[in-house]
Amino acid sequence: MTVSAFDHPFLSGLLGDEEIAPYFSVETDVSAMLAFEAALARAEAVEGLVPHEAARHISEVCMAFGPDFLELRTATAQDGVVVANLVKQLRTVVGAPYSDFLHLGATSQDVIDTSLMVRLKAIAFLLSNRLSDLSMVFGDLDRSFGRNPLMGRTRMQAAIPITVSDRIRAWRTPLDAYRDRLTEQRLPLQFGGAAGTLDKLADRADAIRATLAQELGLSDIAQWQSQRAVIADFASLLSLISGSLGKFGQDVALLAQAGEEIELTGGGGSSAMAHKQNPVAAEALVALARFNASLLSGSHQSLVHEQERSGAAWMLEWLILPQMVMASAASLRLALELAGNIKEIGAKTHNP
Repeated sequence: MTVSAFDHPFLSGLLGDEEIAPYFSVETDVSAMLAFEAALARAEAVEGLVPHEAARHISEVCMAFGPDFLELRTATAQDGVVVANLVKQLRTVVGAPYSDFLHLGATSQDVIDTSLMVRLKAIAFLLSNRLSDLSMVFGDLDRSFGRNPLMGRTRMQAAIPITVSDRIRAWRTPLDAYRDRLTEQRLPLQFGGAAGTLDKLADRADAIRATLAQELGLSDIAQWQSQRAVIADFASLLSLISGSLGKFGQDVALLAQAGEEIELTGGGGSSAMAHKQNPVAAEALVALARFNASLLSGSHQSLVHEQERSGAAWMLEWLILPQMVMASAASLRLALELAGNIKEIGAKTHNP
């Protein structure tokens, strides 16, 4: 039994996502943190702050390093972050005379936030691909059934006749805009040092930050450790995606309720009524949309980030953002499944 439906032993079969979940594993998170430390040493070597041989050695150690995860867990309970103990373990392996060059000028938040950005960049690519796939499936449905008549409904009441194409357009149009936003998303490096001033790097700070961002494939912007719009904006986009997919799910569930305007395959069975095919995927899309909408408020609460760093607001992001990513990923997976299960939509006609 787990406390999250996304990795629950059986609920994850409905609400989980096996492609996205590994990006929130401890192994992937630590791997991205180690990539930060290696890239930082190389960037500082380029600017003459770290000897090149030290940077090479640190990079080699980071590539092969396997931390003691039990020790990381114990230390995090005390320190509130994993990085202090991770760097301690790493320094032991790096050894003299190079260990002093590890993590030079950085702080825990730089490592943790940048690890998140590296992983979100990969996730954004996968989600944008799914949006493209879903848009294409809607296009196929439009070509097959678009001219079929459908009753338009306003405020849950029959209004005027429309076509299936009209309804599909409402489902499809937002997805292309979300895909473009994900594709264009410039996820940034976080690098500010102890209080956001990169004081230990002096006049080489900007150059090192630019090189570090390039090494990690992230955008180079000034530190944002207490200005969390980067996180809130990504969360908002996730909620928009799941919200639009929830509209699709709600429409399909209502069409299935009417019973004459849509034919679905692959519905869920009932333990009491063998004749039923429940629109499970459609219902899940509605639930996930509402779940993300609820969490979005929390992500905006974490914008209240006092002074130069907030432990409380930062932790709130850790609790919320992975859940929102998983909900959005599951929504896209389920929407693709549901759209693929539409066998007929609208009043049946014979298109020439």
